[in-house]
Amino acid sequence: MEHLPVEVIGNILSHISAARDVMVASAVCRKWRMACRKHLYSLSFNSDDFPRDMTTRQLEIVITQTIFQTMGLQGLSIHIDSTHEFSAAPVIAWLMYTRETLRTLSYNVRTNPNVNILEKCGRQKLEVLDLDHNTITGVEPSYQRFSCLKSLSLRHVSISALDLSLLVAACPKIESLALDFLEVVTSDSQSTMELTSHTLKSLFAKSVGVDKIILDADNLEVLNLNALNLDLFELIGKGTLKHLKIDDVSVTHMDIGESTDHLEVVDVSNFTIVRPKLYSMISRASNLRMLRFWGVVFDDEDEIVDSETIAVSFPLLRHLSLSYELRDGLLHYSLQGSSPLENVSVLELGWTVISEHFGPWVFGMIERCPNLKNLVIHGVLSEAKTREERQMLASFTSFIVCLMRKYVHVDVQFEYE
Repeated sequence: MEHLPVEVIGNILSHISAARDVMVASAVCRKWRMACRKHLYSLSFNSDDFPRDMTTRQLEIVITQTIFQTMGLQGLSIHIDSTHEFSAAPVIAWLMYTRETLRTLSYNVRTNPNVNILEKCGRQKLEVLDLDHNTITGVEPSYQRFSCLKSLSLRHVSISALDLSLLVAACPKIESLALDFLEVVTSDSQSTMELTSHTLKSLFAKSVGVDKIILDADNLEVLNLNALNLDLFELIGKGTLKHLKIDDVSVTHMDIGESTDHLEVVDVSNFTIVRPKLYSMISRASNLRMLRFWGVVFDDEDEIVDSETIAVSFPLLRHLSLSYELRDGLLHYSLQGSSPLENVSVLELGWTVISEHFGPWVFGMIERCPNLKNLVIHGVLSEAKTREERQMLASFTSFIVCLMRKYVHVDVQFEYE
């Protein structure tokens, strides 16, 4: 170890990252102390790494001393649990000391008074900003405020719809935006979040407190919506969307644009939509490779999608996941027509309420997939089963055994809840 250059030691310690371990390492010898001071580029502070009886003031001192012993930090992560409330002065000192070299900042610190992170880190070289449990107010309408920022994540953050719009606009190179448990402050009863970015490629939105989301993003490729209850979601773009994932979402009106030529993955579960028809939005996605419809409620009684429609619309499909859904005696994804799913190699089928017709449906779907390699059966087993349910489950088990004997080349797996 004594022959290792200090630059290499600094690089090794940067990959360790945890400040407590770096502090211990820096006490080994003068060479390691020099490596920590001059060649350490990443530090991570987490209150869980320190003794529980450590006071807030002691934590402030340790973090301050450790940061001020470094030169040229590029990555800084500070996550302190809610039992500690820091003074604003030392936190501001950390940010001012590191901001000229900092590329990545992950910040979850409660302070009194609140520290304006945007003011301290704006107009610098920051590329990744991850804020947790913070309040953002009074964003300035400055186009170049975060000229290098590519990734922005806001978790448990309170911000107005206008400030969020201004913040996104102040990031001319932003590619990834994650909004998780966002409290959007509005004065209107109908809250609307409008975002515009011509560089944004990925949006994740979960539990965002608004009624309407309007997104103007010409280059969006990944859209992930989770745990939302919306009147409107509208995507204005140029048809660049490749990956669409929707989970636990209810929306009255949804529009992802007319052009879906680039869509490759559609993963929809626990989803309710009133208009327009969900299937009609993606039916022209002829390049689709993966399709998942799980627990989808079609409000339009005419929207029953059968396997024939799927086979014709998505000829390149490789991975298909469907849950067995009955409505008014009609089966979604019924076995009409004869067109095969030529390229499907992975098939996932499941039920929430078991039915005597589930086994034959599985058999029919397998016959449609001549090149199938993997079959995954998902099921929900209730604790208190009736005699009829037990008989159906036993019959289905026997059915699957026979199926496995016939299709010996197919790997069958079971996942039960």
